[in-house]
Amino acid sequence: MDDIITMDDMALVYEVTDELGIDREHLRVDLTKEDPGRFAVVKGGFVEMTLPASKPLAAWLREIQPGLRQVLPS
Repeated sequence: MDDIITMDDMALVYEVTDELGIDREHLRVDLTKEDPGRFAVVKGGFVEMTLPASKPLAAWLREIQPGLRQVLPS
């Protein structure tokens, strides 16, 4: 079941999003993983994520962190 996110996956996501000041109520994470992984800030300031299936999550989160900073309101 590597294609389903785990509590450990969510803990890693929260480490990054908490550091960026993203309210957990404004975070939507798909329950299944899909390559290449994606994120977007959508209407209402919600951050939507699909975690990658074949890339280590910690590495992917480090890669998207600058992108998240750019799209979030200051």
